[in-house]
Amino acid sequence: MNPSQIDQLFTRLQAARPRPTTELRYLGPFELLVAVILSAQATDKKVNEATARLFAVANTPQALLDLGEAGLKEYIKTLGLYNTKAVNIRKTCVLLLERHGGQVPRDRAALEALPGVGRKTANVMLNTAFGEPTIAVDTHIFRVANRTGLAPGRTVREVEEGLLAVVPDRFKQDAHHWLILHGRYVCTARKPRCAECPLRDLCPYPHHSEVN
Repeated sequence: MNPSQIDQLFTRLQAARPRPTTELRYLGPFELLVAVILSAQATDKKVNEATARLFAVANTPQALLDLGEAGLKEYIKTLGLYNTKAVNIRKTCVLLLERHGGQVPRDRAALEALPGVGRKTANVMLNTAFGEPTIAVDTHIFRVANRTGLAPGRTVREVEEGLLAVVPDRFKQDAHHWLILHGRYVCTARKPRCAECPLRDLCPYPHHSEVN
Protein backbone atom coordinates (compact mmCIF):
# COMPACT_ATOMS: atom_id res chain seq x y z
CA MET A 1 0.00 0.00 0.00
CA ASN A 2 1.20 3.50 -0.76
CA PRO A 3 0.90 6.35 1.77
CA SER A 4 -2.27 7.73 0.19
CA GLN A 5 -3.98 4.33 0.39
CA ILE A 6 -2.85 3.84 3.99
CA ASP A 7 -4.24 7.24 4.93
CA GLN A 8 -7.52 6.36 3.25
CA LEU A 9 -7.63 2.98 5.00
CA PHE A 10 -7.41 4.49 8.46
CA THR A 11 -9.70 7.38 7.59
CA ARG A 12 -12.38 4.84 6.71
CA LEU A 13 -11.78 2.68 9.78
CA GLN A 14 -11.99 5.82 11.91
CA ALA A 15 -15.28 6.80 10.28
CA ALA A 16 -16.72 3.37 11.03
CA ARG A 17 -15.54 3.35 14.67
CA PRO A 18 -14.63 6.87 15.87
CA ARG A 19 -13.78 5.71 19.41
CA PRO A 20 -12.49 2.15 19.25
CA THR A 21 -11.39 0.33 22.36
CA THR A 22 -10.82 -3.14 23.71
CA GLU A 23 -13.83 -5.40 24.22
CA LEU A 24 -12.37 -6.63 27.49
CA ARG A 25 -14.21 -5.15 30.48
CA TYR A 26 -12.06 -3.62 33.15
CA LEU A 27 -11.65 -0.78 35.61
CA GLY A 28 -8.08 0.39 35.90
CA PRO A 29 -4.72 -0.95 34.69
CA PHE A 30 -4.56 -3.93 37.07
CA GLU A 31 -7.90 -5.36 35.97
CA LEU A 32 -6.89 -4.87 32.34
CA LEU A 33 -3.57 -6.63 32.93
CA VAL A 34 -5.30 -9.66 34.46
CA ALA A 35 -7.89 -9.72 31.67
CA VAL A 36 -5.23 -9.59 28.94
CA ILE A 37 -3.25 -12.41 30.57
CA LEU A 38 -6.44 -14.45 30.71
CA SER A 39 -7.31 -13.70 27.08
CA ALA A 40 -4.61 -15.96 25.62
CA GLN A 41 -6.43 -18.72 23.71
CA ALA A 42 -9.77 -17.47 25.04
CA THR A 43 -12.43 -15.18 23.61
CA ASP A 44 -13.05 -11.76 25.11
CA LYS A 45 -16.61 -12.85 25.87
CA LYS A 46 -15.43 -15.80 27.97
CA VAL A 47 -12.83 -13.66 29.72
CA ASN A 48 -15.44 -11.03 30.55
CA GLU A 49 -17.71 -13.67 32.02
CA ALA A 50 -14.91 -14.93 34.25
CA THR A 51 -13.59 -11.54 35.31
CA ALA A 52 -17.05 -10.21 36.12
CA ARG A 53 -17.19 -12.80 38.90
CA LEU A 54 -13.51 -12.55 39.83
CA PHE A 55 -13.22 -8.76 40.04
CA ALA A 56 -16.36 -8.55 42.16
CA VAL A 57 -14.43 -10.25 44.97
CA ALA A 58 -10.77 -9.53 44.14
CA ASN A 59 -9.44 -6.77 41.90
CA THR A 60 -6.11 -5.85 43.52
CA PRO A 61 -2.85 -7.81 43.67
CA GLN A 62 -3.22 -8.52 47.37
CA ALA A 63 -6.85 -9.55 47.07
CA LEU A 64 -6.02 -12.00 44.28
CA LEU A 65 -3.21 -13.49 46.35
CA ASP A 66 -5.56 -13.81 49.30
CA LEU A 67 -7.83 -16.02 47.20
CA GLY A 68 -5.11 -18.65 47.03
CA GLU A 69 -4.24 -20.54 43.86
CA ALA A 70 -7.18 -22.94 44.17
CA GLY A 71 -9.54 -20.06 44.85
CA LEU A 72 -8.36 -18.14 41.78
CA LYS A 73 -8.72 -21.22 39.59
CA GLU A 74 -12.38 -21.54 40.57
CA TYR A 75 -13.06 -18.21 38.88
CA ILE A 76 -11.05 -18.84 35.71
CA LYS A 77 -11.44 -22.59 35.16
CA THR A 78 -13.69 -22.01 32.13
CA LEU A 79 -10.74 -20.52 30.24
CA GLY A 80 -8.04 -22.36 28.33
CA LEU A 81 -4.69 -22.83 30.07
CA TYR A 82 -6.24 -21.70 33.34
CA ASN A 83 -3.75 -23.62 35.51
CA THR A 84 -0.77 -21.84 33.96
CA LYS A 85 -2.59 -18.52 33.95
CA ALA A 86 -3.40 -18.82 37.64
CA VAL A 87 0.26 -19.43 38.48
CA ASN A 88 1.43 -16.52 36.32
CA ILE A 89 -1.17 -14.11 37.68
CA ARG A 90 -0.22 -14.89 41.26
CA LYS A 91 3.50 -14.48 40.51
CA THR A 92 2.74 -11.20 38.78
CA CYS A 93 0.79 -10.01 41.82
CA VAL A 94 3.78 -10.76 44.03
CA LEU A 95 6.12 -8.78 41.79
CA LEU A 96 3.70 -5.86 41.56
CA LEU A 97 3.60 -5.68 45.34
CA GLU A 98 7.33 -6.18 45.85
CA ARG A 99 8.65 -3.94 43.05
CA HIS A 100 5.91 -1.49 42.08
CA GLY A 101 3.88 -0.71 45.18
CA GLY A 102 0.98 -2.77 43.88
CA GLN A 103 0.66 -0.65 40.74
CA VAL A 104 1.05 -1.71 37.11
CA PRO A 105 4.26 -0.13 35.76
CA ARG A 106 4.18 2.16 32.75
CA ASP A 107 7.39 0.75 31.36
CA ARG A 108 7.90 -1.91 28.69
CA ALA A 109 10.83 -3.67 30.35
CA ALA A 110 9.07 -3.76 33.72
CA LEU A 111 5.88 -5.08 32.13
CA GLU A 112 7.69 -7.79 30.17
CA ALA A 113 9.43 -8.89 33.37
CA LEU A 114 6.05 -9.92 34.79
CA PRO A 115 5.13 -13.63 34.43
CA GLY A 116 2.62 -14.20 31.64
CA VAL A 117 3.38 -10.84 30.04
CA GLY A 118 5.11 -10.81 26.67
CA ARG A 119 5.60 -8.09 24.11
CA LYS A 120 2.01 -8.21 22.85
CA THR A 121 0.51 -7.88 26.33
CA ALA A 122 2.95 -5.08 27.16
CA ASN A 123 1.88 -3.25 24.00
CA VAL A 124 -1.78 -3.63 24.94
CA MET A 125 -1.11 -2.21 28.39
CA LEU A 126 0.98 0.70 27.12
CA ASN A 127 -1.65 1.57 24.52
CA THR A 128 -4.95 0.92 26.27
CA ALA A 129 -4.11 1.62 29.90
CA PHE A 130 -1.54 4.37 29.42
CA GLY A 131 -2.38 5.97 26.09
CA GLU A 132 0.87 5.30 24.26
CA PRO A 133 0.89 4.79 20.46
CA THR A 134 1.98 1.16 20.52
CA ILE A 135 0.52 -1.56 18.30
CA ALA A 136 -0.04 -5.04 19.70
CA VAL A 137 -0.12 -7.59 16.90
CA ASP A 138 -2.43 -10.54 17.47
CA THR A 139 -3.71 -13.08 14.93
CA HIS A 140 -6.36 -10.67 13.62
CA ILE A 141 -3.94 -7.80 13.05
CA PHE A 142 -1.34 -10.15 11.56
CA ARG A 143 -3.93 -11.37 9.06
CA VAL A 144 -5.25 -7.91 8.14
CA ALA A 145 -1.77 -6.43 7.75
CA ASN A 146 -0.72 -9.21 5.39
CA ARG A 147 -3.95 -9.53 3.41
CA THR A 148 -4.28 -5.84 2.71
CA GLY A 149 -0.59 -5.30 2.09
CA LEU A 150 -0.62 -2.64 4.81
CA ALA A 151 2.41 -4.10 6.59
CA PRO A 152 3.25 -7.58 5.31
CA GLY A 153 5.58 -9.69 7.40
CA ARG A 154 6.43 -13.28 8.18
CA THR A 155 6.52 -12.78 11.93
CA VAL A 156 4.52 -10.82 14.49
CA ARG A 157 7.51 -8.59 15.18
CA GLU A 158 7.99 -7.83 11.48
CA VAL A 159 4.34 -6.83 11.18
CA GLU A 160 4.52 -4.68 14.31
CA GLU A 161 7.61 -2.85 13.07
CA GLY A 162 6.04 -2.47 9.64
CA LEU A 163 2.88 -0.95 11.09
CA LEU A 164 4.81 1.46 13.28
CA ALA A 165 6.71 2.57 10.19
CA VAL A 166 3.71 3.18 7.90
CA VAL A 167 0.76 4.14 10.10
CA PRO A 168 0.41 7.95 10.14
CA ASP A 169 1.09 9.42 13.57
CA ARG A 170 -2.43 10.77 14.00
CA PHE A 171 -3.84 7.24 13.69
CA LYS A 172 -1.30 5.32 15.79
CA GLN A 173 -3.09 5.63 19.12
CA ASP A 174 -6.18 3.80 17.83
CA ALA A 175 -4.67 1.71 15.00
CA HIS A 176 -4.39 -1.39 17.20
CA HIS A 177 -8.10 -1.37 18.02
CA TRP A 178 -9.27 -0.52 14.51
CA LEU A 179 -7.28 -3.36 12.98
CA ILE A 180 -8.22 -5.97 15.56
CA LEU A 181 -11.92 -5.16 15.32
CA HIS A 182 -11.75 -5.17 11.53
CA GLY A 183 -10.09 -8.58 11.61
CA ARG A 184 -12.53 -9.93 14.18
CA TYR A 185 -15.74 -8.87 12.45
CA VAL A 186 -15.01 -8.18 8.77
CA CYS A 187 -11.68 -9.57 7.57
CA THR A 188 -12.24 -12.91 9.26
CA ALA A 189 -9.96 -15.90 8.81
CA ARG A 190 -12.11 -18.37 6.91
CA LYS A 191 -14.87 -16.36 5.26
CA PRO A 192 -13.93 -12.69 5.06
CA ARG A 193 -16.93 -10.43 4.58
CA CYS A 194 -15.42 -8.66 1.61
CA ALA A 195 -18.74 -7.44 0.22
CA GLU A 196 -19.27 -5.42 3.41
CA CYS A 197 -15.68 -4.23 3.75
CA PRO A 198 -15.09 -0.47 3.61
CA LEU A 199 -11.54 -1.19 2.42
CA ARG A 200 -12.51 -3.41 -0.48
CA ASP A 201 -11.25 -1.16 -3.26
CA LEU A 202 -7.92 -0.70 -1.48
CA CYS A 203 -7.32 -4.38 -0.78
CA PRO A 204 -5.43 -6.74 -3.13
CA TYR A 205 -6.73 -9.90 -1.42
CA PRO A 206 -7.43 -12.23 -4.37
CA HIS A 207 -10.77 -13.59 -3.21
CA HIS A 208 -12.49 -10.33 -2.45
CA SER A 209 -13.63 -9.84 -6.02
CA GLU A 210 -15.38 -13.19 -5.94
CA VAL A 211 -17.57 -12.30 -2.97
CA ASN A 212 -20.99 -10.95 -3.79
